[in-house]
Amino acid sequence: MTHRPSTPDLGPLVALMARLRDPTHGCPWDLAQNFATIAPYTIEEAYEVADAIGRGDMAELQDELGDLLFQVVFHARLAEEAGHFTLADVIAGLVAKLIRRHPHVFSDATAADAEEVRANWERLKEAERGAAGSVLDEIPRALPALLRARKLSDRAARTGFDWPDAAAARAKVLEELAELDRAADPEGRHEEAGDLLFALVNWLRKLDLDAEDALRAANAKFEARFRAIEATPGFRDLPLAAKEALWQRAKGSPETQEPVEREGLEG
Repeated sequence: MTHRPSTPDLGPLVALMARLRDPTHGCPWDLAQNFATIAPYTIEEAYEVADAIGRGDMAELQDELGDLLFQVVFHARLAEEAGHFTLADVIAGLVAKLIRRHPHVFSDATAADAEEVRANWERLKEAERGAAGSVLDEIPRALPALLRARKLSDRAARTGFDWPDAAAARAKVLEELAELDRAADPEGRHEEAGDLLFALVNWLRKLDLDAEDALRAANAKFEARFRAIEATPGFRDLPLAAKEALWQRAKGSPETQEPVEREGLEG
């Protein structure tokens, strides 16, 4: 297979974006957009990239990476029109940051393995934030809640604010579960449910498990099994006991075992 050069010319894509945003001859939809209206599409495209990777579909991944790249160019075009920065500034800033955060590659620092690289990266980020910054800075609020909870607890743990072991974190899960049971009103149950989920994320972290990955795997497994039993003729009219029997049969079928890297939480 012949591949294109690994350093492509972004010029045609930048020119296309400028044409779409041309006030006279551009696209009405593209002209109506701003940072806020485009942001949801940017997030969606990132998830579609992750989905293609999860399915191992390289043709789809190529397509989705293009869509994600277009989002970057779109945001940069909006910024350029407003006089904030250009795509060239974005690229130059990224290159400078990556060189700065890889001293083991671009200077005389050393790193024995990937874990040391990660630790050095985090130390450099903290230094860039400065003494006045919080370790919780730069954790995007738009992240999925489970993923953000993991990142928040990871960052807090780096300061020494952490459970001593998995057993202590598990005890907190049971404590929060009991508090949810005792909650007397919807607001209280809502708050305690959040505390329970956060505690569960921490417990899984202490077990070297990632809650977002585990739930994603459980979702995929549930979907595969439910689709299998839903295909049964007359499924919706079956009594619950019959549906449960079909479910148990699907659990034992290789066809309903979603091929994921990590097993979900459901047994």
